[in-house]
Formats: sequence, C-alpha cells, structure tokens
Amino acid sequence: MSKLTAGKPAPLGASYDGKGVNFTLFSAHAERVELCVFDKQGNERRTDLPARTGDVWHGYLPEARPGLRYGYRVHGPWDPYQGHRYNPAKLLLDPCAHRVDGEEVDDPILHSGHDSPDDRDSAAVAPRSVVVDLHYDWEDDEPPRTPWSKTIIYEAHVKGLTYLHPGIPKDLVGTYGALAHPLMISYFQKLGITALELLPVAQFASEPRLQRLGLTNYWGYNPLAMFAVEPRYATSPKTALKEFRDAVKALHAAGIEVILDIVLNHSAEIDLDGPTFSLRGIDNRSYYWIRDDGDYHNWTGCGNTLNLSTPGSVEYARQCLRFWVDECHVDGFRFDLASVMGRTPEFRQDAPLFEAIKNDPHLSAVKLIAEPWDIGDGGYQVGNFPPLFAEWNDHFRDATRRFWLQQSLSLGEFARRFAGSSDVYHYNGRLPSASVNLVTAHDGFTLQDCVSFNQKHNEANGEENRDGTNNNHSFNHGIEGLDGSLDVIERRRASVHALLTTLLLSQGTPMLLAGDEHGHSQHGNNNAYCQDNALTWLDWEKANAGLTAFTAALIRLRQQIPALTEDCWWQEGDGRVCWLNENAQPLSFEAWQQGSPRMQILLSGTWLITLNGSQDVADMALPEGEWRAIPPFAGEDNPVILAVWHGPAHGVCVFEKVRSDV
Repeated sequence: MSKLTAGKPAPLGASYDGKGVNFTLFSAHAERVELCVFDKQGNERRTDLPARTGDVWHGYLPEARPGLRYGYRVHGPWDPYQGHRYNPAKLLLDPCAHRVDGEEVDDPILHSGHDSPDDRDSAAVAPRSVVVDLHYDWEDDEPPRTPWSKTIIYEAHVKGLTYLHPGIPKDLVGTYGALAHPLMISYFQKLGITALELLPVAQFASEPRLQRLGLTNYWGYNPLAMFAVEPRYATSPKTALKEFRDAVKALHAAGIEVILDIVLNHSAEIDLDGPTFSLRGIDNRSYYWIRDDGDYHNWTGCGNTLNLSTPGSVEYARQCLRFWVDECHVDGFRFDLASVMGRTPEFRQDAPLFEAIKNDPHLSAVKLIAEPWDIGDGGYQVGNFPPLFAEWNDHFRDATRRFWLQQSLSLGEFARRFAGSSDVYHYNGRLPSASVNLVTAHDGFTLQDCVSFNQKHNEANGEENRDGTNNNHSFNHGIEGLDGSLDVIERRRASVHALLTTLLLSQGTPMLLAGDEHGHSQHGNNNAYCQDNALTWLDWEKANAGLTAFTAALIRLRQQIPALTEDCWWQEGDGRVCWLNENAQPLSFEAWQQGSPRMQILLSGTWLITLNGSQDVADMALPEGEWRAIPPFAGEDNPVILAVWHGPAHGVCVFEKVRSDV
C-alpha cells in the first residue's frame, strides 16, 4: 500500500479523483484514527490518518481505486459517563460510505462493551466500507419540479410495490429497475400521481431482536449507512447506485418526481447493548443525545437519538442530503420523526440543521416534508416547522376517519381539515400545500383495513399484539375481517369511496398509500414493519380494477378544480368555496357545531361535493341550477341531471354545474 499523504478535509467520506482516494472522518474527541484497508484475501493493513483539520481527520492514498474495502479503528477515551466509548478493537464503517460489503449479523463480538470495553476484535464479522466512483452520465435529466399545488404523492415500498407484478420480468421484480419498467411508468401516469415517495432506500439493518425471531426489518427505518443505496432492491450490490439512478432518470423522463423517506433521527446501533457499527465508536458524544448517566435519550423509541445540533453532526446530515440530491437527483425528502432534527434539545424552528438546510441552495430548492413528531417530551410539533417544510397532517387523517367511520366529528372540524387546516398552517407565509393530507400511510391500517377491522391484529410481529397503535378510528361495518354479507361489502365500498374522495378533493397536498387504490389488505396488521411477505406485497392479480379507476378519476378531477390547484387560502366571498346544508342553504352556527353529518361543498362555483356521513339514506336538494353527476360518480355515456341527490349512508357524490349556454 502506498504511503498516506495529508490529503484534504472535505468532502466527508472516501472520494476517488481518478488517481487515488481521499479519506476524511469527523471525530471531535478522538485521539488517533487508523485507516484499515483490506486486500482481496481479507488481510488488513492499518495506517494512521496523518492530518487533522479542526475535527476532521484526513489522508490521501495514491493509486487507490474504486472497489477498495476499508474501515476505521478510532482511539480515544473510554469514559461512558462522559459519553465516550472509543474501542479500537471494533472495526467501524465510514458513516459516509457509498457502499457496504458484508451482512449485518447478530454477533456479540460487534458489541463494544457496556461498562467496560470489549477487547474482542470485530473485523471477522463487521461490515466494511467500499470505495465507489460516483461518476454517472445523467444525460439530459431534468427534475420535473412539479408545483406543490399540482403534487399528488404516492407512498410506496420499492420491493412490495412490484414483487408480485405478473408483467415484470422475474429477475427485475422488487427492484429499482422495476420502478422504471414501462408497465409501472404507464401505471403511474394513468393513475395520475406526480411524485413517488419511497420508503427508506439508504442501506439499513435488521435489529438483532428481529433476526432472532427469523424476521427482517422490511420498512427500512433502521439506518446502517446513510450515504449508501440499499442493495436489497438491486440485481447486484455492485450496481445498486447505478440502478437507483437509472430509475430516477426514467421516472423524471415520465414527469414523475422521486421523494425519499429518510431517517435522520437514530441509527442501527440501537441501545447500549446493541452492535457498534460506526457512530458509537467514532464519536459517541457528538453524534448522540447522551443522558447524565451516559445512556442514550431514547426520543425515537429505537434505542438512541441522533444529536443534530453539533457542528459535526449537522454537516454530516447536510452532506448526506446533498449526496441524494446532487448525486442521485432526488426531488425531495420525507423526514422520519423529524422533530429530532429540530432538538437543541428543546425543539426550535431555527435549530442548526434547519438553518443549514435553509441556507443550502440545493436543499432549500427541493420538497421537504416532516413527520412532525417524536416520542420525547415536546416532540409533537405539528404546524411548528419552518416555512420550507410541508408536514404530515394527522389532524386531517383522524378527522376524516372519524367523520366517515365513527360519526364523531362536527361539520366545523371536518370543514377545517377539508380547507387545508388553516388553524395549523396559516402563518409565516405558509400555503395550504404545507398540509400533507393522508388517510393512511405505511404505518397503520391500509384503507381496506380501516373499513374491515375494529382492532389491530399484529400477532405475526412476535410482540403478542402489543405493538402498533390502538387508536385507529376504524370501523368494520359489523363484521371483523374481510368477509361479510353483500350489504356489508357494499357499505365498506361506499366508505372507501368517501374516504378517497375527501383525501383527493381537499385543499392541501394529498398522499395516497400504494395499494389503497387496489383494495390491498394487511389483514388487520397496522405495524407490518417486519413482514417481508405476501402480507405486505401488492397482489396485482387481485387488484380491484374498479377502485383503481375511481381513484384515477378523482385525481384527474382534482387537477381541473382551481380552488384545489391555486394553493391559496380560501376566504369568505372569494368564490373558491361555499359551505351548504342538505337544503342548499348556508350552514347555521348550530349546524356547524352539532348538526347532522351532511353537507354540500361548492368549489370554484362549478363543482359540488355532496356528503352524507350518517348511517341513514338522505335526500339533499342541490343548489339552484342544473347539476350533472360526473365520473367516477356517474357513467360517461349517460350523465344524469339532477335537482335532488338521494344520498346513501356514508355516501358521497360530485356534480358539475351544467352551463346555461350548452
């Protein structure tokens, strides 16, 4: 091996320049950093990084090439009460590695020790970093830059979306390439979605507990290497980055944005009894929130919480996001448990990471979506994120389910959520699109399960049904499970239509869970994070074609209604919205507060949405003029012009006003 020279302190990670590789590693409290290089036979050679600039250790290895396997051994104090857990017996991953060689295994040798250091060498089982040449020909790729006002998000799992698709080649199903297959591109376009939001594709690990149960972390919210593309979804680990980029390029060519679900709140090192892969051994005190007793603050429920308020960790997170934007051309991020990003430790809108994102011209230009909570004190921050961020709106989710499935919501509260939740988001120049409206997501019941189960059924997860929320606001329509009489099935169908109509015709940014338009069920499992099997994979051969067509028609309709695409707050008298009762009269104060769950919503003076949230059939007098029920609520060939709507229980219909000059 050539002799290391000083090299440069930036960028973080291993950078190949065509002649050699520059290595950098942030560690504020280390006393010495060894670069460990492995030959093809697995023999290890250690050399100290020769230079330090601030808190970044660095060195340049001439003649090193892509494919080189390496890791670090970091020397420093073992002082758990001060948060220091340096242990050079443990081989560590580069936290900025672009590829990882080796599987994460449940082996006690990976543990660095609890009260005293474990001196067993972990190199035999530890995963290794791999140098990658980042060059890629993007050709004429351009981001679609879909305006927020026109955005329809489709949340999907890379594998689960296509693994059972009968039209995609068997060697391609479940991969990044399948996302870009012509059949999938055509499907996305016909459905009308504008952005594909992918569950985590940064490389992740399965927790030791799951490995012992014979399960895997299917969702991917347990990050191992945040700068590396997950190889499980590639035809070969060596080509994972290229295959992901190819998919992004193809989706962009079809006008579809790619948003990544990213986990900047904890790592796969979990609690103090968990494995030491990387950050714990590199600079435990800088990367994690440490309690006074030396243990971790567990504001994520995953054993540890990243401290994204220190300069080194902020730069690590910023460069991670820049990798995905600059090198992979992604169009935005959905941040898991995003309140962690704003902790100092109290949550602040001007937290260091938020300021770094705001001041970065590349990151501030993409779509940013927060899951606006964590489980720590003060972690619920819905409506409190900086203006650059849109947010998952759980108020909308719960209100929509309660209105249609439980009849436990006032018309006033329903209207607030339908109108973009201005009470939550109308400040600091934020627009209605800041409310990402959802009825379902990967975490919770599917839409079909919302209308088929009153209780969660998570026994397959191995936690005796204790995991997952008990607060589902669901309704099984009289029979627990998917079976039922024709009457039960019809009432469930009506409820599904009502929920989808509310989601896709409300003000804000709608997010559709992949499979909901198929009628996909997880048989009552509302926390299927460890179910990599037919429970979670979409069965395309059993998809409900009628429901898919209904969903696509709603999306097309949404894009025609100015009140929903102008991204302006509705004001009384501006012609964008009018709220009417079942007699087509303005709603009284009493009706807003305690009236029956029936209402008519007139949008842009032309489109009328009639809602009957009760369990009884209701006749509604439509406003003056002639009204035609439109697809998907009436046939294309023989539209019916009505003055009165006979609304079924849990029913919804959309009418278009017939022009007088037609």
